[in-house]
Parts: sequence; C-alpha cells; structure tokens
Amino acid sequence: MKKTLLASAALAALMITTGAQAAEKTKFDFWFGLSGDLEKRVQEVCARFNASQNDYEVVCTSQGNYDAALQNTIAAFRAGKQPTVVQVYDVGTATMMLSDAFVPAYELMEKNGYKIDWKDYIGGIAGYYASSKGQMFSFPFNSSTPLLYWNKTAFEKIGKTAAPKTWEEAHADAEALKKAGYECPIAINVSQNESWQLLEQFSAIHGEPVASKNNGYDGLDAELVFNKTKFVKYIKDLKAWYDAGLVKIKSKDQGQDMVQAFAAGDCQMIMTSVGDHGTVGRTAKEDLSWDVAMLPVYEGTERKNSLVGGASLWTLKGKSPAEYKAAAAFLAFVAEPESALFWSTVTGYVPVTESGFAYMKSHGFYDKAPYKGREVAIASLTATPPTPLTRGLRLGGFTQIRAEVGNGLQEIFSGKSDVQTAIDGMVTRGNAILRRFEATYKGKTLP
Repeated sequence: MKKTLLASAALAALMITTGAQAAEKTKFDFWFGLSGDLEKRVQEVCARFNASQNDYEVVCTSQGNYDAALQNTIAAFRAGKQPTVVQVYDVGTATMMLSDAFVPAYELMEKNGYKIDWKDYIGGIAGYYASSKGQMFSFPFNSSTPLLYWNKTAFEKIGKTAAPKTWEEAHADAEALKKAGYECPIAINVSQNESWQLLEQFSAIHGEPVASKNNGYDGLDAELVFNKTKFVKYIKDLKAWYDAGLVKIKSKDQGQDMVQAFAAGDCQMIMTSVGDHGTVGRTAKEDLSWDVAMLPVYEGTERKNSLVGGASLWTLKGKSPAEYKAAAAFLAFVAEPESALFWSTVTGYVPVTESGFAYMKSHGFYDKAPYKGREVAIASLTATPPTPLTRGLRLGGFTQIRAEVGNGLQEIFSGKSDVQTAIDGMVTRGNAILRRFEATYKGKTLP
C-alpha cells in the first residue's frame, strides 16, 4: 500500500511538473497604434498566432493611435520597459532607422533560423522599409495605397462607363455631374492627414519630388521642394474647382467625412485608402453602384507607382534570446500567405508579398463581390518598378510636416491665402522642422 501511495504521489508530481512545463510559454509584448474595429482585427491576428502553436504567447496592446504608439515606445525604451515588437507608421521610419533601438528584421529572422525571401516583398512596399542596401529593417504589416472611388450610377447618367484616367477628364466629368444635378461631384479633405494623398501620392505617381536628396533617402540635409512642382498646379486646379462648386470639403468635424459622403451617395468621387474599401462596402446605401480606379494623372504624364501607406513591425533591442525567438515566430506567422488572406479579408489592407497576392488570387478572393476592386491597389503599387522618387519618403519630423501641409491647405480653401504663398509657407516651415531633425541626429547618416 505504501509503495502504491508513493508511486501515485510520484506520478501526480510528475503530471503536475509536466503540466507546468507545458503551460510555460514565452510571452512577449506587441504594441500597436490601431483602434476601433482595426484594433479588434489585430487582436484576432494575435489570437490566431497563439492558437497556432504551444511555445509562445504574444500579448497585444493598442496604444490608441500611431503617434501614441511611437511616443509611448520611446518613453518605455528609455525606462527599460519597451515591448518586443512595435507597430510604427510609415513616416516614423526615418526616426526608427536612426534610433539604434531596434534589431533589423533580416538579422532577427536569420539568427532564429528563418529563411525569408525578401525579394518576394512588393517593390513599392519594400522600398519604404529597407535600407539603401535593400536590407529589410522591419516587416510591412498593414499596407495600403489610395484609390479613386467613383459612383457608377451617377457616371451612367452623364454617359460614362469608366472612371477618369486624367485630371482633365475628371474636371470634365465633374462639370457634367454638376449639370446633371449632383451637388458634390468630388469630395476632398484638407486635414493634416490628407498630405498622404494630395501631396505625397500625387507627387509619386507624377514622378516628381517632395524633397531634394531623392526625397531624403540620400541625406538628412534634404529640403522640401514641392512649391516648385506640378503640385502647385494641382492645388490651383482643385481650388478653382472648389470655387466653381465642383469640389466640396468633407471632414468629420463637419459631421460627415468624405467616405461617409460617398457611401451615402452624396458625393460621386473621392480619393481615399484601399483600407476604406470594406467600410464603403459595409455602409453604402442599398442601391449604390460603385467601383474603384487608380488615381488620375495629368495628361502627358507617364504614370509611376504609388506609395505604400500604413505601418510596419519593428523588433526592439534589450530583450532575451527567448523573446526574440518568439518574435521571429510571430513575424513569420504574419508573413504567411494564409495570414495575408485573413488580414485582407477582415480589413481591406493589401497583401505585402507577391506570393501572398498570388495565394489570394488562387483562392478567388478578388472575384468575390465584397473584395472585387482591391486588386487595383496592387496594380497601382506595381505600376512601375520603384524609382528614387517613388520608393517613399525618408524625411524626419514628417508628422509635423504633414500638419503644416494641412494648415496651409486650410488657408487656401478658406480663402485666407493664395495658393503659391500658402505652399511656399508650408515649405519654409517644413524645412525648419527638417533642420531641427538634422541637428538632433548630427553626425548620423541614414542606413
């Protein structure tokens, strides 16, 4: 009996020990800057990863928005309490590259036994997050690019069956829509966030610089130059069309943003992210017939690839080998084609690799009504191989620069300033921000 009791106790102890060992997972933190419905979708990605294996557990925490995610991470790093992985938005790339606070993605994966085909990443996306040598420093995550959303029913009433490919054509279409009784042919927003499509994307697809030094890639001494490019004509045209009633300003502080205005059928053309494709599909009025197309260009322009927007995933220094092994497993999971299909299905963001895009096409993703049209974003990102002016922007303090662009646009459309004077002011104030950033990182060069 005694031996039996001892054997039972030993067995119980073994089971408890084995259970404890099985329960021991390497936990690591992932901070991100998305909120609302997108926060729920990120949590779903985390839950899928945790359920896919038994060795690691990612703890995912929203910081509320992109700015907060970056600033909170900087503060946490200084205090030695940084997460292992953090999502950083596109314009924070220069700050991260100069921070010396991260483990390069290519190095992390190689050290942990993962062979990643970095050339599989779509060029228009990879260029934003790679060094000058083409080494990927972070993993592209939620990626997007802007599209033209257009109301097919309204266009049919003016005898059109396709979206405008040029701004000259868009102007004529807007005039025809106005004559047909549509009060808002084109809706735009002029907040600081609209620099992304009104300035940055416009410049890229027209092959024109936002800044010298190949948009900052070739040095921290870059200067803004968009007051001397086609951007000036573009804003002059938009302002003239606004004055003629062809363009309306739609923003949340007015009670209806441009996505809502389009989905309600109140405005017939908008330019917004492919990430809004799902929102329009879910909220469009019942009889709305709509589609998407690449952004227009001016006649005589050889279209270039558009820029990626969104954010990427960075791994931070100061963590244990076990946490890095866990982080590498998580990043590899996120990069799988199956993950790309799930992520694009529940968000509207585009796949970041050629294999992910091919996988989605092979599963008929783009043939399904809710998702049809999202492939146009890939066509826009891959319209041409990235050039020195279309791989992205590598400018410090760009969040503040975007704010200055937004302020200047508001001056223009409120009639407080003429176009050239306002754009010159954007450039002057923006260059002051660049000089402060350059001074902060004096002696450093971009990798």
